[in-house]
Amino acid sequence: METFTHLFVYSFFFSLLRTSITQDTITASQSIRDGGTLVSAGGSFQLGFFSPGNSKSRYVGIWYVISPEIVVWVANRDAPLSDHSSILKVTGDGVLVLLNSTNGIVWSSNTSRSPENPVAQLLDTGNLVVKDRNDDNKDNFLWQSFDYPCDTHLPEMKLGWDLVTGLDRFLSSWKSMDDPAQGEYSTRIDPRGLPQRVVMKGDSIKTRAGSWNGLGFTGHALRPNPVYEYGFVLNEKEVYYEYKLLNNSVFSRYVLYPSGVGQRFVWMDRTHSWEPLDTSQADRCENYALCGGYATCNINNSPVCACLEGFLPKSPKQWDSVDLSDGCVRRTSLKCDDGDGFWKHKGVKLPDTSSSRFNKSMTLKECEGMCLKNCSCTAYASLDVRGEGSGCVLWFGSLVDTRQFSEGGQELYIRMAISELGRLEKKMHSNKEKLVGIIVGSTLLVVGMIIVGLVSYIWKKKLRNQDQAKSKLLDWHKRINIINGVAKGILYLHEDSRLRIIHRDLKASNILLDNKMNPKISDFGLARSFAGDQIDSETNRIIGTYGYMSPEYAVHGQYSVKSDVFSFGVLVLEIVSGKKNKGFCHPDHQLNLLGHA
Repeated sequence: METFTHLFVYSFFFSLLRTSITQDTITASQSIRDGGTLVSAGGSFQLGFFSPGNSKSRYVGIWYVISPEIVVWVANRDAPLSDHSSILKVTGDGVLVLLNSTNGIVWSSNTSRSPENPVAQLLDTGNLVVKDRNDDNKDNFLWQSFDYPCDTHLPEMKLGWDLVTGLDRFLSSWKSMDDPAQGEYSTRIDPRGLPQRVVMKGDSIKTRAGSWNGLGFTGHALRPNPVYEYGFVLNEKEVYYEYKLLNNSVFSRYVLYPSGVGQRFVWMDRTHSWEPLDTSQADRCENYALCGGYATCNINNSPVCACLEGFLPKSPKQWDSVDLSDGCVRRTSLKCDDGDGFWKHKGVKLPDTSSSRFNKSMTLKECEGMCLKNCSCTAYASLDVRGEGSGCVLWFGSLVDTRQFSEGGQELYIRMAISELGRLEKKMHSNKEKLVGIIVGSTLLVVGMIIVGLVSYIWKKKLRNQDQAKSKLLDWHKRINIINGVAKGILYLHEDSRLRIIHRDLKASNILLDNKMNPKISDFGLARSFAGDQIDSETNRIIGTYGYMSPEYAVHGQYSVKSDVFSFGVLVLEIVSGKKNKGFCHPDHQLNLLGHA
């Protein structure tokens, strides 16, 4: 009997312990009610019911355990629940279903085959999957949330197309911060021509990151970093972009906001906050086709748009009024025979590739020949810039959405008439001659300035040595006489003059001595006068001599009679010690004379 009692107590305690352990999986015999959650095995992500912002509607979503306010995926984003009586379960056919209080299906997943023992599991990547319980091969998943993203791109999530099934994995913004329903903006891979990453507003392109060149998208420099690495896959079965974490202890995400702006974040453990890394629309040149056809956008220029070499504004009057959307046209039309050639533009974002063709094995030389054989071909570039470059891209029709970078970018070869190429080469040669003249002139100017500076330095050093020798010859009686004289002069300016005068630049070089060593205060160019009872003032322009300025004047621009008294104190130290405040040095510290005193 005692043994039975112990077994009962142990089994009861163990059952309590099991229900308290956080689970990452539900089977066909289990369900999650509003208030219950799943937590991934490593404790990174949590699934449950939530209400966004000020909304009272209920949704099933996935969020970070360390940052619960950041929801990365929503199941029923377009079908909100009105109460807290719903449940999420997985059926025997391997389908996730969300049931409301009347057991009506609000949302469900899908599957093409029936499993033996279906379970739903929340992985540490943030991916919710339905699979056979004993099959962890991701290629055999019955369904996964990563195939149906919302507004957040997580590491290892594919963004792009399954060309076999026709599945398009794309991000779509929330309608608002309180409403996770699908908004008007989306980030996707455009598979036309050479696939490229775009942000769409409805059916129109808003911004374009460009095509993949082996290292990154042509419109954004994806530089190596210690957080993650990028990848792009293009074959006969699929085309997609993804990024993977190099350190699994780091959290990173890319989110597309309801405004259409995308931003990448990384979690900072030290501050317990999300630190922004980059944004999809950093400046005006990110707007798609802002400058029209055959033009480049350079954010460092004003106006930002300029015609490509060999092209002129299509509508000059509109162009002069900064209406740039019509773009540019050729100065000299093409002949479509052997009288055409190519002009190389360096450091650009490649144009829209939706009307392009590409070949992975063709060399650039072969690409040039292929383009010359086709009258409608307007440009070519390297497909993959790694190493010496491989593969080829050909453009047909107008070149749209080209950007000029101050650094980075690619080389784009644009088809031109031979006569136009000759004119451009002459222009380039003339510009080189001008550049040589500027370099030579600048070099001579710099050398001259260095010589003048050296002469000036030597002369000032000689004068400084003379000044120091004079100060050493003065006896104490004469030094005190000078101090008293300066003090009387300051007293007169501050108290006895009809207008109170603040000198603001009292220093040794502004104290003149006559042949009897009587001091005279000179150089009143920075002086200010006060009327009536005024005792102080402020200025936004700090001028004077550092080393003699009072702290409140040097830092805040506040000056008064106290400013001159501070300068006088520095002057007294210099006269007594025979040392200059700024030039003072001591073997035991780095303080000036004032700090040393």
